[in-house]
Amino acid sequence: MQPTLTAKQQRVLDYLQHEITTNGQAPSLRQAAAVLGVSHAAIAQILKALEEKSYLKREGRYSRTVHLLNRARETSASQRWREVPIIGRVTAGLPMYAQTEWDGSAVLDAAVFRGQNLFALRVKGQSMKNIGILDGDLAICEPRQYAQNGEIVVALINNEEATVKRFFLRKKYIELRPENTDYAPLRYGFDEILVQGKVIGIQRGPEGIK
Repeated sequence: MQPTLTAKQQRVLDYLQHEITTNGQAPSLRQAAAVLGVSHAAIAQILKALEEKSYLKREGRYSRTVHLLNRARETSASQRWREVPIIGRVTAGLPMYAQTEWDGSAVLDAAVFRGQNLFALRVKGQSMKNIGILDGDLAICEPRQYAQNGEIVVALINNEEATVKRFFLRKKYIELRPENTDYAPLRYGFDEILVQGKVIGIQRGPEGIK
């Protein structure tokens, strides 16, 4: 159970909740002090008390980034979303997070997907259906230019086609293995494959939610 707040602490917390919900970020200490009619020092002191009572956390003592916490002391749902690009066509030579052809964006739970520069790629076909990756799903990926055997990756084939497959490095070739017995494993030369990212999750597409 979270500790009881004083009237002043509750007023500041309510104000923060309103500003974050409305504007997507917390106000500056100067702005909060002006709106609430108190001193800059008083706001700083109240924020410290709210942090000690586990109602919020700050990324740094002077940071404007404030995370409101729920009763489980996790960042509240209203602040946990993050937006990542859905990559349309993959361009050779660019890291995935720098791709210029976006095909919209996906909203993810930041408490689940924590990596930097994440991107999404829409899955085409049924070659990975045996592990629950279906046609139309969004593969959520972290940028990578390498892979461990058995990892599910986004690979660029011959600088043209991006595919989601399980990766295996063999002595004389790279194997991209599907997860569907209707499809055969694919073999490529080392110069034919560029690993672009590791798949860390899936956002279900229309095929999976019928």
